[in-house]
Amino acid sequence: MRKFLLGVIVALICFWGYQYVKDQFQEKEDLQQASNLIEQEIKNVSKLVVSEGSYAKVYNYENTESFVFKFLSARKKALIVVNAKANVSYDLREMKYEVDAENKLLKITQIPEPELNINPDIKYYDVTQDYLNQFEAKDYNKIKSRIQTDLEKQIKNSVLMKNAENRLISELQKLFILTNSMGWTLQYNQQNLNSSEEFQDLKL
Repeated sequence: MRKFLLGVIVALICFWGYQYVKDQFQEKEDLQQASNLIEQEIKNVSKLVVSEGSYAKVYNYENTESFVFKFLSARKKALIVVNAKANVSYDLREMKYEVDAENKLLKITQIPEPELNINPDIKYYDVTQDYLNQFEAKDYNKIKSRIQTDLEKQIKNSVLMKNAENRLISELQKLFILTNSMGWTLQYNQQNLNSSEEFQDLKL
């Protein structure tokens, strides 16, 4: 009888030990699968998030040069019409993150800065120039540089930048939906994001 009870106890210990090892292995396997799924989703959203806009502006350019102790002067001027295409993008391939499988936590540690690209189409009208003060290549380069700077300043103060940020937040919400459905937590800038509404208050 004693041997029988001892055998039962040994059998139970072996069974429990097997179940424990099996459960541990299964849990690690599930965490690994979850980690792989999250990283795959990050790759899926790691495309350029782009907002585009069109801008039109008219510039008047005038330059006067003096000669012979300022007794003579020569002038050149032009009417410049600019139609520009601009886009703002985030290259999420540059996003930095950490997957903490043990604590079921996805930490986004860095989001890349927005990239502003401007492609101006510059046309010159009503071009007049004196013989002693004519348009040269350096003049056109200077005009283009000034236009580029002015457009960049204008666009950075426009809704285009905000629209691009909203598109970015929309992409990040996909990660929140995925992690939340799997019982994971999404964290950005050491702040846990527990609802879709909290994304609207993010400071990127």
